[in-house]
Amino acid sequence: MDTVLFVICAIVAIVCAFNLVLQKHPISSALSLIGVMSSLAVLYLLLGAEFMAMAQMIVYGGAVMVLFIFVIMLLNAGTEKNSNKSWFAQIAGLPLLLAFVAVVAFLIRSAVPGLKNVSFGSWWGGTAQNVGRLLFTTYLLPFEIISILILIAILGAVVLAQKEID
Repeated sequence: MDTVLFVICAIVAIVCAFNLVLQKHPISSALSLIGVMSSLAVLYLLLGAEFMAMAQMIVYGGAVMVLFIFVIMLLNAGTEKNSNKSWFAQIAGLPLLLAFVAVVAFLIRSAVPGLKNVSFGSWWGGTAQNVGRLLFTTYLLPFEIISILILIAILGAVVLAQKEID
């Protein structure tokens, strides 16, 4: 049952990711991104990381997507205009992309030693307690640096918004 659910969620994530890139309207792309984030949350649940799945849905599927939608609405972004692509890009684009993906996959496969198979639900490190303990012990310095960067970004947004009001 886990394998079937994994395959379904992986297919939904891939289809939504392709739809995200191929859509011409930004709202449709944002809705496709919600589909990708939801599928990833289910994949986290299959791996036994319940806290990560809920954080995925609350932070990315909720807050970040609402922010994207507000920005799209505020910018009044319409549908994408067609550009005249070169004939070379139309003919050679897909084969070159597939060749690039094959080369990258080969390099990753040769650089990474043999990995063991994933057994669903066998990892118990995804609880809020374990994530919090790691976040505030092992990864405290990166956490603090990121919080300072976010604070700087918020201050920059306030300064830019003040200039437009004046």
